[in-house]
Amino acid sequence: MNRWSFNLQVYFLSHRFKTHKEIISKKTSVIQDRSIYEDVEIFARNLYLLKKMNKRDYDNYRKLFKEMTYFLQPPDLLIYLKASLPKLTKQIKIRGRDFEKNIDVSYLNKLNESYEEWIKNYKLGKCIIIETENMDFVNRKKDFEKIVNLIKSNI
Repeated sequence: MNRWSFNLQVYFLSHRFKTHKEIISKKTSVIQDRSIYEDVEIFARNLYLLKKMNKRDYDNYRKLFKEMTYFLQPPDLLIYLKASLPKLTKQIKIRGRDFEKNIDVSYLNKLNESYEEWIKNYKLGKCIIIETENMDFVNRKKDFEKIVNLIKSNI
């Protein structure tokens, strides 16, 4: 991880930049699962805090991010689906993805803390936080409709 974290984050940054440009060029609304803004404020920051990315690479990455996002229009609405660490680990287990099986709980906790910090300071546009602790929007239509209605009332 120490050797490849910077390279991997630059790859993700490049991919998200391309995707964001494609979204902006569309004439229709689009829902995006992960944004370019999360990469720098959550994932790269987390790698840096865990000492998996050195300061020089992290600073360089942040500068590159700043230059790239200068040319982008931020999302019209950011939707943050908030959940506790136990809920997140339960969801990961339910998904059953091989590459998620061995995720360290302390890493997930750091990610969750980074998300909380980032969302408190998000100032690029409108943002709604949806508490999902007691929801199952994948299997319960009522929960899914609640989220859809919250989004519709905020656009």
